[in-house]
Amino acid sequence: MSDTPNKTPDHVAIIMDGNGRWAESHGVTRFEGHKAGTENLRVIIRASVEFGVKYLTTYAFSTENWGRPKDEVNGLMTILESVIDKELDELNAEGVRICHIGRLESMPPKIRRKVEHAVHLTQSNDRLILNVAWNYGGRDELVCAIQKIIEAGIPADQVTEDLIGQYLFTSASPDPDLIIRTSGEMRLSNFLIWQSAYSEWYATPTLWPDFDKEEYKKAIDAYGLRKRRFGKR
Repeated sequence: MSDTPNKTPDHVAIIMDGNGRWAESHGVTRFEGHKAGTENLRVIIRASVEFGVKYLTTYAFSTENWGRPKDEVNGLMTILESVIDKELDELNAEGVRICHIGRLESMPPKIRRKVEHAVHLTQSNDRLILNVAWNYGGRDELVCAIQKIIEAGIPADQVTEDLIGQYLFTSASPDPDLIIRTSGEMRLSNFLIWQSAYSEWYATPTLWPDFDKEEYKKAIDAYGLRKRRFGKR
């Protein structure tokens, strides 16, 4: 097999892990660590466009993250609101379409309205589809999909993999080709557990705020060397 990367993933999903450890190693608060991680996302969005990635899904806040200390959760909400206020117009001008995946109805009303505005404003853009997983959990997504299928009165013998896919939060996006996890951890953390059945995984010890364009390129290149068989020969 050639050692020259020869393909770019259409859909990259990232578990952005390591903000807290980055903060500890730099002697700053966890809030500052999350802020640094958010600022780094802008770098990765630009790099995604440059590399030819068409879909980027970021794991920003899980359904389990509500169990963190209240001041940390409030800080994360403040950061989300600030990012929308500061970055939305530029992202829209650059052709980025923002989509939310997760339980939007459970978020604070003010932030929910801003997310809905961002989704509506950018709905016609197609240069990069940015799926922001906020208040998202893979198991919760499946429960939600099953509930909607039952509510729709669909008979059991008509339930297929394709049908389930139509009821997932990510129904408008293809399954991820490549999933990246930063900070060296080796677990799914309830992220895209249905969609990642045949995704390629790339783990790096680099903490998320330090995962720059060069580190991203390493992941893209590693993907380019792999041969995907989807269970076949």
